[in-house]
Amino acid sequence: MPNLSIKDVPEAWAEVLRQRAAANHRSLQGELMAILEQAVDSTRLIAEPRPSSGPADHARVGPAGRKSVEQWLGELQTLPSPVPGAKQLSSVSLIRADRDRR
Repeated sequence: MPNLSIKDVPEAWAEVLRQRAAANHRSLQGELMAILEQAVDSTRLIAEPRPSSGPADHARVGPAGRKSVEQWLGELQTLPSPVPGAKQLSSVSLIRADRDRR
């Protein structure tokens, strides 16, 4: 995997990035990777629009095994619909549905 280096980063920017990393419970390296991943993914969406997102889109996992918010939302949308009148799905049915999809 290639290494990238950015030289002469203004100290104010570096401090903002450190604070952002701390707020997101990441290392500075992890925060920079998340920023780059988001930039690359948004560029891909513009360059290669996809008509719909299917299960294959949700199987891809980013650096360090992390999924994006969009991937989590996509997976949540594929869960079975609750029974009409039911207030909430039970954890048992959610786990069972997840296992059945594999």
